[in-house]
Amino acid sequence: GCNGNLMKDPLTGTENGTTTQEPTVLGEGATVFMFTVVDGEGVETLFEIHTDKTIVGDALLELNLIEGEMDTYGLYVKKVNGITADYDVNKTYWAFYINGEYALSGVDTTEIKEGDSYAMKVSR
Repeated sequence: GCNGNLMKDPLTGTENGTTTQEPTVLGEGATVFMFTVVDGEGVETLFEIHTDKTIVGDALLELNLIEGEMDTYGLYVKKVNGITADYDVNKTYWAFYINGEYALSGVDTTEIKEGDSYAMKVSR
C-alpha cells in the first residue's frame, strides 16, 4: 500500500515508484543541455541535447526540434517537436523557460550555459 511517505528522488525530482522518462539523446558536440517540451495537455518530453552551437535556438533548429519564422522580435517559434502552437489559430504559443523560469530572452538569443536546463511549453 501507499502510505503517503514517498521519497522524492533528488536527481529526477520524481517520487519513488513512478515511472521516469529517459531523455532522448540528440545531436553531437561538446556542449550538453537538457531540453523539455511540454505540450498543450501538460505531457513532458525530455531531450538531452549535444551540440557545438553556442545559442539554444541554433542547437534546436539544427536538430529540427523547433520551427518558426523571423519577425521584428527574432525567431517566433510555431512548432516544437512536431507540435504546433499558433496564436493566430488557437490562441496558444510556445513559451521559453530557463531553469523553470519564464525566459526574458528569446530562444534565438539565449547562450547555452553549462548546467542550465531549457524548456518550451504550450501556453495561453
